[in-house]
Amino acid sequence: MSVRELGLPARAPAGWLPDRVTIWEVGARDGLQNEQVALGVEAKIEFLDRLAAAGLTVLEATSFVSPKWVPQLADAEELLAGLARRPGVRYPVLVPNERGLDRALAAGCTEIAIFGSATETFARRNLNSTVDGQFELFEPVVRRALDAGVEVRAYLSMCFGDPWEGVVDVEQVVRVSRRLLDLGCFQLSLGDTIGVATAGQVERLLGALGEAGVGTEALAVHFHDTYGQALTNTLAALRCGVSTVDSSAGGLGGCPYAESATGNLATEDLVWLLDGLGVEHGVDLDALVSTSTWLAERLGRPSPSRVVRALSK
Repeated sequence: MSVRELGLPARAPAGWLPDRVTIWEVGARDGLQNEQVALGVEAKIEFLDRLAAAGLTVLEATSFVSPKWVPQLADAEELLAGLARRPGVRYPVLVPNERGLDRALAAGCTEIAIFGSATETFARRNLNSTVDGQFELFEPVVRRALDAGVEVRAYLSMCFGDPWEGVVDVEQVVRVSRRLLDLGCFQLSLGDTIGVATAGQVERLLGALGEAGVGTEALAVHFHDTYGQALTNTLAALRCGVSTVDSSAGGLGGCPYAESATGNLATEDLVWLLDGLGVEHGVDLDALVSTSTWLAERLGRPSPSRVVRALSK
């Protein structure tokens, strides 16, 4: 008899937690952007449709970055043109600059995300800018998007540790976070880009943001699992009041600009955690595992997700 047939995981709430968590699924964008095997657009569309059928309601579909830098996502326009959008499902896209915004608007996108850095070195390497200078890139993108009725989310990378600068100062992260939200972004996703955060760091940063007037309703978390801490850090964030968590089906992902970044928090592992805690999320775990198994076959390698490996035996 399988663990699912036995009714596992057992539901056992543990302390104060949100009643419901929104899972911001990044598999089709962040999960695939660094894969060596290039999926065809038909497979990407099927991947997104399978994710929606499994109950995920926020699917970051693609990115309008330069194909030179991220060739895996060069088919953004073709993908969005062929995607059958399901009612009640959001399909945000990442845009790096005004050129990316132009492409997103032409494709009919109604929700975008921008991607910033909390550290100088990563800003220079990823954006060819500085921490302060990046806002000159973001301001016209956000302004034009809002004027067009398009909602804007912000990602902030290197919130806990930087591979060149080490531990990142909390006050610097708070300062950059405030500026991103003040631009008009409806939500800020705090990124542990190289997966070095600890639960204490998560609590400290969320506390400092709260003291600076940034409530958890405006925040999401985005953890990588380099040192196996993504679930622990997620639980710490949930207990602080965060109710939006970024994850990637099958645990795919990494950052093409940070070699030490490994896979994202696996959506299946997150769902197993939430099920055990009795937190609602709306996702069918079996359908999700089936989707990640299907995708792993096409990528030619096993899923990094422990839950996928356990339930697909």
